[in-house]
Amino acid sequence: MDTKKTSQLLPNHTKITLVLCDNMLASSCTLPIEMLRTAEGAARGKKRHSTRLDIQTVSSDGKPVVTSSGFTFTPSSSIANCSDSDYIYVPSLWRNPSPVVRSNQPLVNWLRDQADTGAIINGVGTGCCFLAEAGLLNHKPATTHWHYFDQFEKHYPDADLKREYFITQAGNIYCAASVNSLADLTVHFVSEIYDNTIANHVQRHFSHEIRSDYKNTSYFEEKINRHPDEDIVHAQRWLKDNFAKEFKLSEVATQFDMSVRTFNRRFKKANGKTPLQHLQNIRIDVAKDLLKNTNLSIGEISLAVGYLDMGHFAEIFKKNLAITPSEYRTTVRAKLFAAEDQ
Repeated sequence: MDTKKTSQLLPNHTKITLVLCDNMLASSCTLPIEMLRTAEGAARGKKRHSTRLDIQTVSSDGKPVVTSSGFTFTPSSSIANCSDSDYIYVPSLWRNPSPVVRSNQPLVNWLRDQADTGAIINGVGTGCCFLAEAGLLNHKPATTHWHYFDQFEKHYPDADLKREYFITQAGNIYCAASVNSLADLTVHFVSEIYDNTIANHVQRHFSHEIRSDYKNTSYFEEKINRHPDEDIVHAQRWLKDNFAKEFKLSEVATQFDMSVRTFNRRFKKANGKTPLQHLQNIRIDVAKDLLKNTNLSIGEISLAVGYLDMGHFAEIFKKNLAITPSEYRTTVRAKLFAAEDQ
């Protein structure tokens, strides 16, 4: 199921709302704003994307809030004057979140209403307590700042706390355990709003290294079967198990008793991507891991992920990540070795 809702604004506008509250970590608001504006600027520069971002900040009563570091933030409006949003960020709180959460019942109610409209809501660190207080994490995977695991589990026993994961997702509700995880998740949101090229541009400008795909450290309520088309679920699994082999997608379609046209149509309807795009994503993910963790040559990696033509592999890799395989290896290795030397 696609949880992304259609913006209530003009066509090609995405509305993003950042919640402000007293004692919040400023970075859990400022960082996503800077990343999102960078994405918008990059997309405009490439002249391939017309989506514009409407970013606003809100507080429960529309009054200024004081962050944990003593800065005063003045919101754009109050939650009462905020129309439906496409994406909502709920900030992390400094130290014990309970007093702030309990004093913001209107915000808790507003989050519940926004979830009902289909907004994608992301809680950061202890800000995830707002989501739990609203009942949005009942019987759903959740995470929070590691220091408050025990307190979170005690206060919200109906939430399925995943201590080993930095990001969790259930439908349109996301939890990010830290500001670093928030950055990974924002890159993912950028890829949804724009594409992987823009997301990688943002990623490279906000981190020394190419960050891990957020899926690698995340827990999903339904990892593969997030749609009801069982034939396509089996096809996805087949592609995952056989990505390194040489085959034609027409042969895969025949294997599942479909014409190529029907296979493409059903696959894209269920998964949001064509079979070829899905296969390429699998191969690129594996290639990224091999570039980072092995000394295989680019040609050997190309063969390992199913591309007989190294030039074609390099072309697809650059199209997806905006850098060549060699550049990617240099970037991730530089950070990896620097960390090992410390």
